[in-house]
Amino acid sequence: MNQDFSIVTLLLNASWVVQVVVALLLGVSITSWTAIFRKIFSVKRIKALNETFERDFWSGASLNELFAAAAQNAKTSGPMERIFASGMREYQKLRERRINDTSTLMDGARRAMRASYQREMDAIESNLSLLASVGSVSPYVGLFGTVWGIMHAFTGLAGMQQVTLAKVAPGIAEALVATAIGLFAAIPAVLAYNRFSRDIDRISIKLETFMEEFSNILQRNVSSTTMAH
Repeated sequence: MNQDFSIVTLLLNASWVVQVVVALLLGVSITSWTAIFRKIFSVKRIKALNETFERDFWSGASLNELFAAAAQNAKTSGPMERIFASGMREYQKLRERRINDTSTLMDGARRAMRASYQREMDAIESNLSLLASVGSVSPYVGLFGTVWGIMHAFTGLAGMQQVTLAKVAPGIAEALVATAIGLFAAIPAVLAYNRFSRDIDRISIKLETFMEEFSNILQRNVSSTTMAH
């Protein structure tokens, strides 16, 4: 007699613990995929905004013009533009207080940019910990469901006098579905985590490089202003 070994049928016949484990893993998988798609669009947007601002920055426009544009685009600007704006804002505040010491001006601007950089990186790295947790924990949750299901299957066979493969197979198959779904949740999360980690590292390096280049420009600007006076 042929038995139905479809995943839906196996899950419907599984023990309630296995069903709870599978439901949990499916919920985690949906959450993980949602985070993955959001992060794909987020990283792509950040790269585009950074490239646009970097192109404008090196186009020859004055720092004051760029700062004015950054103030107008505060809600839609990218991380690099916001870091620039924070450094420029602190620099101008110190200049307004008649501070002409180069080291004081540069330290203030660098601290402001570093604080802005940390905020931007925290925002960019959001949901990465979720993907890491899903990738590392899901297989073990699925394995728990499998072990429990196999225990349940063998417990049910304890009272039988004659045990055949046909009687054992459905229970074991039901249990193994939990491991399969655990891997289904974990593998995309691990791949996405590795991909996003590389992308975010590149963004981080690019932002740090920009901060150094902008600091050098500010220092030259301070030096030329001091010499003029």
